[in-house]
Amino acid sequence: MLISMSDAVKIPENTKYEIRISVRQLVEFLLRSGDIDNRRGVSPEKAMQEGSRLHRMIQRSMGAEYTAEVPLKLDYETETYIVKIDGRADGIIDESSISPDEVSLTANQISLNQYLTGEAFPQITVDEIKCVTRKVETMRAPEPVHLAQAKVYAYIYAVQHSLPMIRVRMTYCNIETEALRYFFEEYSLAGITAWFEELMTEYRRWADFQFAWNEKRRDSIRGIDFPFPYREGQKELVGYVYNTILEKKKFFLEAPTGVGKTIATLYPSIRAMGNDMAEKIFYLTAKTITRTVANDTLDLLRQKGLSLKSITITAKEKICPLEKADCNPESCPYATGHFDRVNDAIYEAITTRDRLTREDILELSEKHRVCPFELSLDISLFADAIICDYNYVFDPHACLKRYFADGASGDYIFLVDEAHNLVDRGRDMFSAELIKEDFLLLKRILNEATEKFSEKASTEKGKIKGKQNKHPKGIPLLFKVIRGLDRCNRELLRLKRECEKYRLLDSVDSFAGMAESLNTSITQFLDEEENTGVRQDVLNFWFNIGHFLLIYERLDENYRIYCELKENGDFMLKLLCVNPRKNLSEAMAKGRSSILFSATLLPVQYYKNLLGGEVSDYEAYAKSSFNSSQLGLYIDRDVTSLYKARNDELYRRIAEHILDITSSRNGNYMVFFPSHAFLLRVQEAFERLPELPDGMEILRQEERMDEDARERFLSRFSRTGLVPADMSEALPDTLIGFCVLGGIFSEGIDLKEDALIGSIIIGTGLPLVCNEREIIKEFFEEKGFDYAYRFPGMNKVLQAAGRVIRTEKDNGIVALLDSRFTDRSYMRLFPREWAGYSVVGSRNLRDAVLSFWENR
Repeated sequence: MLISMSDAVKIPENTKYEIRISVRQLVEFLLRSGDIDNRRGVSPEKAMQEGSRLHRMIQRSMGAEYTAEVPLKLDYETETYIVKIDGRADGIIDESSISPDEVSLTANQISLNQYLTGEAFPQITVDEIKCVTRKVETMRAPEPVHLAQAKVYAYIYAVQHSLPMIRVRMTYCNIETEALRYFFEEYSLAGITAWFEELMTEYRRWADFQFAWNEKRRDSIRGIDFPFPYREGQKELVGYVYNTILEKKKFFLEAPTGVGKTIATLYPSIRAMGNDMAEKIFYLTAKTITRTVANDTLDLLRQKGLSLKSITITAKEKICPLEKADCNPESCPYATGHFDRVNDAIYEAITTRDRLTREDILELSEKHRVCPFELSLDISLFADAIICDYNYVFDPHACLKRYFADGASGDYIFLVDEAHNLVDRGRDMFSAELIKEDFLLLKRILNEATEKFSEKASTEKGKIKGKQNKHPKGIPLLFKVIRGLDRCNRELLRLKRECEKYRLLDSVDSFAGMAESLNTSITQFLDEEENTGVRQDVLNFWFNIGHFLLIYERLDENYRIYCELKENGDFMLKLLCVNPRKNLSEAMAKGRSSILFSATLLPVQYYKNLLGGEVSDYEAYAKSSFNSSQLGLYIDRDVTSLYKARNDELYRRIAEHILDITSSRNGNYMVFFPSHAFLLRVQEAFERLPELPDGMEILRQEERMDEDARERFLSRFSRTGLVPADMSEALPDTLIGFCVLGGIFSEGIDLKEDALIGSIIIGTGLPLVCNEREIIKEFFEEKGFDYAYRFPGMNKVLQAAGRVIRTEKDNGIVALLDSRFTDRSYMRLFPREWAGYSVVGSRNLRDAVLSFWENR
């Protein structure tokens, strides 16, 4: 039974609005300062993994008076709202009932001294543990932000237990050596209360804005209606999305072009937000064009009265104003003093704009001289809708740590557009590979660096900057890295000798241990390196090995490990996530609800299985709003794309069939081929046809095309598009784009009306047979061929076919040139809209197409 969006979860009138923030988020946001510097503390994943282990080790070493992982919460109440602050103290030391002999000298020397001299001393100590890569022996004081985090915990505990005094202990532990360093601070209740009130006074500027905006947003949402007359079945679809959110489930939606899936998913999600069921909406896409559609849809709703803040997050490499992103104050002026200025930039952004796109972020970045990428991430904290790539939610490396780190979750709605892409993207995100030759290359680079500095040191008789030192800072650590590279390379060499071409492995535990040791050495080098000239090479390698180790920790029954001797001679070791179901499901569990939709989500059980769906989750096939007579669908039974059948005669026949279709009516067509090599052979045959008419032009998708080249290619398909500078005559009567199936022009492009009147698809889109696909096939046993080849292939076909009918005014041809499409195994994957297909051959193909156009 569908529940009306007006019958939603209500907040009682006498209940104050709640703002939730963690202790760490509070102090880091308000008290950060200085530069962005990727040369220090560059290992967040490593620090998290090692930090958890060392935290447990330190906590277990404490005495009976030590309680670990103490949850602390505080409601900071104002006249109109409550700030709910929570966190978890690493430890609470209670010395109220111990004798001097029992006081831990290493843990609390100050307490013992005060106890023995009869001085009053705090009987409760809040312990905050920080695991770092720097040498703790050289530290003079705790980091201000670290100390502030401990002080908030101390304030909460002191207030809740009415303590006149309380102590803070900062415990620093070196990740590699496990050396410890302690710092102590003592506070009276009055003193720490005054400090906390100052902190919250500074935070009030942000909380006041958040409260006022929430009220405005909620009122606007409750007054907004669906912006169009509902199409057939669309109102029910909106209701299904809303109820999925209400019930905290997933919804898998097959929504053909024209259904209006963007508005049908965004509108009920926004209504759910207005009824306090969601704090943020993540609109997740695989392509830039779908982000534009999402932004345009939100703008439409704003025109109807909606107040909602949205931000589009652009990848660092694409938004960085420098030629190459290098985030440190020596290389980037935007990194210098970034944290001193960024909060002013954030406040201007959220108080002056509701829609923040790439251009807005760059403008604010330039005005305040801050990093645009980091600025966009910070602004997202105050946005209602975040439009971004899949990886910001799902990728274990790239996911937004401020929302999803350390098991954090929230009332988030994940709208996953073009969800069919998430299967392969999920496999890629949760897989990792290393190349043996990369170890040798880095080793050679580092050996050259150490030799250069050794020669310099020898020439200067060991005196550098007036000190007896053979090498500048960081060089001695390179010898350790080189030894680690050598050990890993020898283990990979052993695996290579046991592998003729490809081999499945049961375990890589031995290699992983060596890689872990190497990763630690690299981390220490990166933390201390200065002016060695090899930092970037080491950093690039460090990212790869760090990802490998992160994925290694995830290995389970959904993975296969294999090594392979590649055609170019490289030897690869890979951790392959064959079934991304578990990893994707865990990521989606960090939100309230996920809506996964696509125009091609057939068969839905395949996608539901691999994308983390449960039996209780919902699925639906939305009815297309287009009339079936708008599409002429033809299966050509007289040709094939089978590899064993390929020869010059086949290429000529395919060329003739393409000509039969495209010469039936002038206009724009795209022909999709199974590979670039196949494309070239058919193009050669096509251009040799004697009956090729005048006024016909061919464009070819190149193997590598930058964004400008793509735009020029697509612009030719608009009748008002750009004309090359050397072409003064009119656009051709017929334009044919020769493209690759599954490539950049086979999905995500929106060529409406006469911009594209035909899509000719050669072959069933099956991925090339390779070791990895065969592993997938064997993994899924009886469903193996479908899961590894047929289903992914047909999705490419459906996407390419979907380029033709984009609006209610469109008419067009889809021709499937491969006899295999007449097999039941493929026909059962046809969408409902293809029920009127016709099977044709060489003799009647042209007549069938002519007949279709005559009836338009």
